[in-house]
Amino acid sequence: MAGLYLQVAPGGSRSWILRVSVGVKRREMGLGAYPEVLLAAARDKARGARNKIEQGVDPILERQRAASALRAEQAKAMTFDEAALQFIDAKSDEWRNAKHRWQWTTSLENFASPVIGKMLVSDVSQTHVLAILQPIWKDKTETAVRLRGRIEQVLDWARVRGYREGENPARWRGHLEQLLPNPSKIARVVHYPALSIDAMPAFMVDLRERTGVTARALEFLIYTAARSGEVRGARWDEIDMRSSTWTVPAQRMKANKEHRVPLSPPAIALLRAQPRIKGNDLVFSAPRGGVLSDMSLTAVLRRMEVPAVPHGMRSTFRDWAAERTRFPGELAEMALAHTIGNAVEAAYRRGDLFDKRAELMNAWATFCANGAAMPLSK
Repeated sequence: MAGLYLQVAPGGSRSWILRVSVGVKRREMGLGAYPEVLLAAARDKARGARNKIEQGVDPILERQRAASALRAEQAKAMTFDEAALQFIDAKSDEWRNAKHRWQWTTSLENFASPVIGKMLVSDVSQTHVLAILQPIWKDKTETAVRLRGRIEQVLDWARVRGYREGENPARWRGHLEQLLPNPSKIARVVHYPALSIDAMPAFMVDLRERTGVTARALEFLIYTAARSGEVRGARWDEIDMRSSTWTVPAQRMKANKEHRVPLSPPAIALLRAQPRIKGNDLVFSAPRGGVLSDMSLTAVLRRMEVPAVPHGMRSTFRDWAAERTRFPGELAEMALAHTIGNAVEAAYRRGDLFDKRAELMNAWATFCANGAAMPLSK
C-alpha cells in the first residue's frame, strides 16, 4: 500500500509507519511495532486512516485528542477516601485542636468509607448517602447529623476541584430533609449530669479540702462557669490580677470569639495561691508540664463520688441564676459565652456587659462559699 513503510531503528527495533498528506501537512503515523503487528494488520490500519482523511478527519490529531481526554479523565479519578483526606488536610488549620481532625477522620472512616470509600467521588449518589445515614439516623442521630454535614463538605470540595459535577446528594435543605425525619423530632436530648443548686455549697467545702492541681482547676471552672478546655488551657498571660479579668483568646473559645471573664475574689485568691512554674505559662499544668487531660477534672468528681461532670457545673450555675436571682437571663448566657441566637439582638448588643457580669459572678462565688441567700439584683 502506498505510503506504508516498515521503519528500522538504529537499535534494530522495527515498526510500521504511514506517510500521508493530511490537508496541507505531510504526516507520519505510527501503526504499531513489528512483529506484534503483521503486514496484513498494518495494511488494515493504514486503510482505515486513509478513509478518515478522505472524510476530512486528521487521524493523528484525533488520536492525540483521545489520549488527552483519557489523561483528563484519569486525573479526575479520585475516590471518596482520597477526597476526604485531601479536604481534611486543606481545612484542618482552621480547626482549634487535633481532636476535631480526629472526629472528622474517625466518623468518615467508620460510617462513610465502608460504603463509598473506594468509589470514585464523581459516582457518589443520593442512594449511597442514604445507605450510610439511614441505619444510624434514629439511633445515633447526633452522629448521623454531623456525618451528613461532613460528607456534604467533602463532596462540595470535590465539585469545586473538578472531581465531580451536579448537585450535592448529601445536602439537607430541599433534598434529604424530604427523605429523612427532622433530627429535632427524633433526637433524644441528653443532659450533662449536674449538681443540684443546694448541693453546691457543701460540695465546694469538700472540693477545697482536696489537694492537687486538678482540684484547683475544677474549683476555678466552677467560679468562672467556663468550659473544661478553656480552664485547662488557661495561661498566666491571659490573667490580669489588677482588673480581675481573665481574657480567653478567640482560638480557644467554642464560638471563636474572645471572651472576657470577670474574676470574683475567691477566684483571684485561688490564682494567687497557685504556684507558677518557670518556663511554663499554663495556670493549671499537668505533672509533666503539658495541658491537663480532658478526663482529669472528671476524675476528681469520680474520686469524690459525685454524680456529675465538669460541664454540668455550668448547668448548675445557669439554674442558680434563673431560680435564685433576678439577674437577666441574657446576662447568664453571656457569662456562659453562649452564642446569641437572635440575629437582631446580636447586631445591637455590641458590649459584653462586663461590670454587670462581675456582679453576677461575685454573687455566684458567695453562694458557692456559704449558700447564703443572695440579694436579688435589680
